[in-house]
Amino acid sequence: MASVELSGVTKAFGDVEVIHGIDLAVKDGEFVALVGPSGCGKSTLLRIIAGLEDASDGDVMIGERVVTELTSRQRNVAMVFQSYALYPHMTVRNNMAFNLKLSGDSRAEIKRKVEEAARLLELTDLLHRRPFQLSGGQRQRVAMGRAIVRDPAVFLFDEPLSNLDAKLRVQMRGEIKALHQKVKTTSIYVTHDQIEAMTLADRVVVLNGGRIEQQGSPIELYRNPQNLFVAGFIGSPAMNFIDAEIDAGGDGPVGRLGGGEAIRLDPALALEPGRRVTLGLRPEHLGEAGGDELHGVVELVEPTGAQTQVTFDLVGHRSIAVLDGNYDGAPGDRLTARITPQSIHVFDRDSGQRIARR
Repeated sequence: MASVELSGVTKAFGDVEVIHGIDLAVKDGEFVALVGPSGCGKSTLLRIIAGLEDASDGDVMIGERVVTELTSRQRNVAMVFQSYALYPHMTVRNNMAFNLKLSGDSRAEIKRKVEEAARLLELTDLLHRRPFQLSGGQRQRVAMGRAIVRDPAVFLFDEPLSNLDAKLRVQMRGEIKALHQKVKTTSIYVTHDQIEAMTLADRVVVLNGGRIEQQGSPIELYRNPQNLFVAGFIGSPAMNFIDAEIDAGGDGPVGRLGGGEAIRLDPALALEPGRRVTLGLRPEHLGEAGGDELHGVVELVEPTGAQTQVTFDLVGHRSIAVLDGNYDGAPGDRLTARITPQSIHVFDRDSGQRIARR
């Protein structure tokens, strides 16, 4: 195992710079997810760590070595790709053993490593099969096994679950997390799916436009997003945003909404009257008992079982509330949502940055 450190890493394709001076430290044994929208630079950054792309500037360290000028093979990393890239004519055993044979490992050592990886991934009974005889999840496990047998210092995952159906993705997420808990190898995982990132990772790094917007534990990013981009990206359904102007209230500041409706805000926030802000309301907080009332007209009702997602018009803003599954409203009904002042995120409208508590 080893730590990974990026220092001032940039990447340009011709005149277009896609990675802008990234500094990132991944601790030995840590599972870090790089998450962001398409084109944010997360896969390019992973390929730079793997040695499949050259950085335009900056350094990459793995363990105690600067590996910026080393080839991918010399870096002792293993990468699991979106495509399984299995050899169709080979059995599972031979697919997993292939790189070990190229490296000149002994027959006994190859057998030991393959069987140990197969045991970890519950592939022992499938070692004689070929890829066409496997399900999508089993093929992905074989691809992971091929990486594990190399006993790398770092695992790199590039959207490995995006080809699977929804149910299988959930299952494979659990298997990847359980695998990391067993082998404890440093892992860097790229995904555009923020739920995937939050359920798997010790730390999530949110990228946008080739820059790090924020990094921290999943719960830290959920509870304390530092700007509008992170607030809108982390959480499902996405946070609702409503423009407001700060007004003085008897018990603290209030946000005056477009229709004149007022909503109480946390008194601990440093807010002066007249300031233009954007309020962030998480859908799952719009049914809080004892909260202040917000009124809107229902546009869409989507039952999901234990919960119901209700899309409604809130002073001209199309918003979503996640309510109890027993909600039985219909389009056109008047909705009364509730939220407490402490659950409201407040951002400066001009800079997009979170407004801190005193």
